Amino acid sequence: MTRERLRSARRWVIKIGSSLLTADGRGLDRQQIAHWCAQIADLVNAEHEVVLVSSGAIAEGMSRLNLEFRPHDLPTLQAAAAVGQMGLVQAYEAAFNTHKLRTAQILLTHDDLSNRQRYLNARATLRRLLDLKTIPVVNENDTVTNDEIRFGDNDSLGAMVANLIAADVLVILTDQQGLFTDDPRNNKKAELIERADPYDDDILALAGAPGSQLGSGGMRTKVLAARRAADSGTTTVLAHGQVENVIAALQAGARIGTMFTSSQPPKLARKQWLASQLKSNGKLWLDEGAVNALQQRGVSLLAVGVVTVEGNFKRGELVSCVDERGDEIARGLSNYDSDASRRIAGSPTAQFESILGYTSEPELINRDNLVLTDQ
Repeated sequence: MTRERLRSARRWVIKIGSSLLTADGRGLDRQQIAHWCAQIADLVNAEHEVVLVSSGAIAEGMSRLNLEFRPHDLPTLQAAAAVGQMGLVQAYEAAFNTHKLRTAQILLTHDDLSNRQRYLNARATLRRLLDLKTIPVVNENDTVTNDEIRFGDNDSLGAMVANLIAADVLVILTDQQGLFTDDPRNNKKAELIERADPYDDDILALAGAPGSQLGSGGMRTKVLAARRAADSGTTTVLAHGQVENVIAALQAGARIGTMFTSSQPPKLARKQWLASQLKSNGKLWLDEGAVNALQQRGVSLLAVGVVTVEGNFKRGELVSCVDERGDEIARGLSNYDSDASRRIAGSPTAQFESILGYTSEPELINRDNLVLTDQ
C-alpha cells in the first residue's frame, strides 16, 4: 500500500499512546482527545470504519488517586487502572457525543485472544459494532491481568486488534516522529525512514531498546507490532500524534512518519491467530534437519526432529519451535502434552506405541496448526 492509497483504506485501527493522552502527569488531556476524536469522526462520516485502541487508564487513575509515581505492586496498579478506566471512557464518550457518534468499551486480556473460541467471539463483536456505526474503544483489561496474561503494551494490542478485524491500516500515534536511521537525540544527522519492511531484521535493530516512564512500549515494540500487523496484510504507520490534524493528513496521503509495508503475502486466518499469540507454554528445540524441513518444505513437525522439550504444557497448547541457537523459527499447537513430548522426543512415530502405550497423532505438531515466525 502506498500513502496515496490510504485514502481508500476502509478499516482503520488507531492506537494512541499514554505519553500523548496525559497532561504531564495531571491526568488525561481532554483537549487533545477532543482533537483526535474530531478527526476520527470525519473518517467515520466518510464511510471508513475505525477501532480506537487507547492507553491512559493507569495514568488517569494515578491522577485521580493522587499517586505521584507509577505503583510497582500489582493490586495498586490494578486499582489505578479501575479508577482510570472511568475517566478514559467518559472522555471518549463525551468527545464523540459532540459528533453524534456512539462508542463502546472493549476490555481485552491476552487470555481472551489466545483462546480460539473467545478470539472468534471478540472478532464477531467488534465487526458487529462497526456494522452498527459504533466506535469500539479498546484497552487492555489492566484490572484483572497479571504478567503472565497481559499484552505488555498497547502497541501489541493494536496489532492484534488489526489482525482480529483484518484492518487495512494500523496507525500508531506516539510522541516520536517515526523510525530514524539513528537515535535523533544523540545524532543530529539521523534521518527519518519514510518506508520500511517490518520483517527486515536491520529495521528492528534500528529500533533499539524499549522503555518510557508512562508507557510500557518503546520503538522496538512498535516495529514488532508492525510486523505482527503485516501478518494479516495490514499497513502500519507510525507518526507523531501532535502533528496538526495528523489523522486527516495521513488519510489524505501526507508523508508523515514511517510507513511499514511488506511484500510478503498475508497468512491465512488460523495462521494469523497462531502467529499473533504472544505467550507460548513451552519450547521445542529442533535439530538442523527438522528446521530445514519446516522452513523449506512446509511439513508437519515430527518428534524425531526434536532434541529437547522445555516447559509444562497440555495437549493443544501453543509451543515455540527453536533452532540450535535458540531462535524461534515456528510455533504451533502440540498434539501431546509436555510429559509425553519429552518421552517421544527424538523417536520415530512407529515407536510411540511402545514408548507411550498409545499413538494420539503421528506428528508432534500438524502443519495445519503450525506457522513459521522467522519470515
